[in-house]
Amino acid sequence: MICRKRIFLFFCLTVLTFAFCVSSYADNIVSSTGFDNDKKTKRIALTFDDGPHPRFTPQILEVLGEYGIKATFFVIGVNVQNYYESYQKIIDSGCEIGNHTYSHANLNFADSKAIRDEILLCADAIAGGDSDRLLRPPQGACNTEVKRIASELQYDLVFWTIDTMDWAHTGTKEIIDTVLLNASDGDIILMHDYVSGKSHACEALRVIIPELLSRGFEFVTVSEMMSK
Repeated sequence: MICRKRIFLFFCLTVLTFAFCVSSYADNIVSSTGFDNDKKTKRIALTFDDGPHPRFTPQILEVLGEYGIKATFFVIGVNVQNYYESYQKIIDSGCEIGNHTYSHANLNFADSKAIRDEILLCADAIAGGDSDRLLRPPQGACNTEVKRIASELQYDLVFWTIDTMDWAHTGTKEIIDTVLLNASDGDIILMHDYVSGKSHACEALRVIIPELLSRGFEFVTVSEMMSK
């Protein structure tokens, strides 16, 4: 009889121990998968290339201003000189400025001097707006020499993760779908504030911005994204 009691007691202790271990393991699964009320905000960056433009740049700034959003504008030096008033509006808005070369040259086909000149001439044109030293090579063309000179001049190279193809006169719906179907934390969206002909960027932004905000995204500049 005593032996049976001991066996029964051992069985009960074993069951209780197993139940405790399962409970602790389950608690660990919940905490490790992030089911809590302190989930970090998802961050996303809007970037605009090729401007400034006398019409499109102010329109885009107006939309950004309605939502209190700061974006990063990669400007072309010659366009800054030709449309300085529009460039000044970017500065006044508090948005970030990046270097997109002086003449939008494909740097993969340029020699070392030409690469350096394209970067430095643009830097001269944008003057005080170049404080963050961001460089986006036109068309994303970036060979070893471009990387070397960018590093030598202390520029951070910036590309993108989502290309809206707005430069190709892509329709508003297509731009919206491209962003909303692919947006995730840490993305950098490529758009343009200078295109030949009609631009659908503003119409698309009026849908993209509120939808991403409703999904819990925070819009940041490229520098803010890089700082994290």
